[in-house]
Amino acid sequence: MPTLAGLIATMPLTGLIVFIWIYLDNKDNYVILQKYTRGALWGILPSILFFLTSYFLLKKQFSFPIIITISLCVWGLGAFIHQWLLR
Repeated sequence: MPTLAGLIATMPLTGLIVFIWIYLDNKDNYVILQKYTRGALWGILPSILFFLTSYFLLKKQFSFPIIITISLCVWGLGAFIHQWLLR
């Protein structure tokens, strides 16, 4: 069950809602949708970094607050680089 919960948690529900929202606000402007999609695709990488960091820290049995703090810091660094590269 935890693996199914992981799959459900990473479903692109928010991404789909935003995709539809952008489409409805900018009908037939596929350039905006393309830019959003590019940002979302590259935005996956900081999330992967978050989960990889969490996974390895869990294996090392760090305390939960430490795992969350370090994983969020790694995600934040990844998100900063994401924004810097895509501007």
